[in-house]
Amino acid sequence: MLYSELAEIYNELEKHNKRLEKTEILANFLEKLKKEKNKEIIYLLQGRVFPDYDERELGISEQLLIKALNKAVGISSEEIVQKWKTEGDLGKVAELLIGKKTQSTLFTKKLTVDKVFDNLRKLTEFTGQGTVDKKVSIIAELLTSASPIEAKYIIRTVLQDLRTGTGTGVLRDAIISNCFSKDKESVIKVQEAYDKSADFAVVFEEACKGIEFLDKISLSPNKPVKVMLFPKVTSFAEAFEVVGKPAACEFKYDGFRMLIEKDDAGEVRIFTRRLDNVTKQFPEVKRYVKEFVNAKNFIIDSEAVGYDRKTKKYMPFQQISQRIKRKYDIEQLETELPVEINVFDILYYNGKSLINEPFSRRRELIEEIITEKKWQFVLANQIITDSESEMKEFYETALKEGEEGIMIKKLDAPYKPGARVGYGVKLKPSSNELDLVIVKAEAGTGKRGGWLTSFTVACQDDGNLLEIGKVSTGLKEKIEEGVSFEEITNLLKPLIEKEEGREVSVKPKIVITVVYQEIQKSPSYSSGYALRFPRFTALRIDKSVKEIATLKEIEKDYRKFLK
Repeated sequence: MLYSELAEIYNELEKHNKRLEKTEILANFLEKLKKEKNKEIIYLLQGRVFPDYDERELGISEQLLIKALNKAVGISSEEIVQKWKTEGDLGKVAELLIGKKTQSTLFTKKLTVDKVFDNLRKLTEFTGQGTVDKKVSIIAELLTSASPIEAKYIIRTVLQDLRTGTGTGVLRDAIISNCFSKDKESVIKVQEAYDKSADFAVVFEEACKGIEFLDKISLSPNKPVKVMLFPKVTSFAEAFEVVGKPAACEFKYDGFRMLIEKDDAGEVRIFTRRLDNVTKQFPEVKRYVKEFVNAKNFIIDSEAVGYDRKTKKYMPFQQISQRIKRKYDIEQLETELPVEINVFDILYYNGKSLINEPFSRRRELIEEIITEKKWQFVLANQIITDSESEMKEFYETALKEGEEGIMIKKLDAPYKPGARVGYGVKLKPSSNELDLVIVKAEAGTGKRGGWLTSFTVACQDDGNLLEIGKVSTGLKEKIEEGVSFEEITNLLKPLIEKEEGREVSVKPKIVITVVYQEIQKSPSYSSGYALRFPRFTALRIDKSVKEIATLKEIEKDYRKFLK
């Protein structure tokens, strides 16, 4: 397939704002893709060159792309930067510059999708001396052969920012529209297949054969799976209403989700809820698995909780989160910031998927195969009850021990990767709390000069980001006091896409937890709502943009304030 065909699809998607229109465009394109041997072209529709579970990154900054453009078009880096500041989109800059160059040049070689794939995937393979020059040359080669519109989307793909507004929900619906009629069964089947595989190429290939083939997609301990997510509730009565009686109640630990996998060869891999491979950062967890889990192969769902080795008190997530980020001084961090693994579910065991087994059976199994050792590897603290008073007592115990609250789970429920389906809920003291993503920021003044100090945050509506307010309080002015303006500024600066006066637009990568007093209707933000007195409480490096609060959750919280 010629890359120009794909670029035209990108262009059409960018022109249309409505979800149904985007779905139809993609569904029609997928009909062409059926005839292609390489179904992995579907990754490019997501602005990726690998499936979602693959942690390999292209690792190309805007500065390297500027060098590649300089090499391809012969225009100085200074002039390219100036145009970038004006346009706010390096892809658009590439389109303009390649357009000028090609006015006097005839194309003799057409760019294919396979060539784009090959070159971009090579970017992950280079190491050692000369790596930068090799990467620049690989990208420049593509740009030299590209048309203006192709150049725009090559640049955006490298930056993983297509700007076509097609989230996973739109791509899922396009597959359904192309392969089946859109009914409840097909939606469930395709979503389940994607949640198990995190690979739309595999899903599409099986869907082309028939809906029954989607059931053949199964879990494997050789790659991560999306964890099941839990909506929040505000009362014990509501919890029982959602999951039924009796229910399993477990501590909600103030740590980070850890999916632990072991394959037939005995290889252990550890993933965060974002599917980031953090095996190297947690060598002690690998040791714990070999010592405390009696199984040939498995996928275990757990929460890693930090604690103080001297006082034996649990530490908040924000203090332990640096273990996810650090890739050096691992042994030192292991000593200074130890973690206890609290296991609460199992998805795969000795060659068999367990996700359709009831939760009660899965819990029995982990009790059978795990040997507990306090401060290292334990089972999540659990009771089974049909009493609100007993649940309340358990909840208060969790809070006294420094945990966030409790999880309430349906005993006969399957495990639904990636879903918030009511098979379990969470209850915490601060119900007025949301995980949101930063999309804009303003430069500070006075003693906060040099920092970004006011942050526009957004929720999501099936992949589309909708602004809901500005956050400027809760951060610290000194690094040693906690998450600071300086730390957030350093995280956001590489993500800046456009500058307008004191305000910058940034790539939506940084997820934060925000508490607020109430939600109000507001025409000022694209969500239609605004947070009253929002305040920053945590930096959530363990969460992806796909996990931030949804517009439906915002609307639910808003209705709560009307009562």
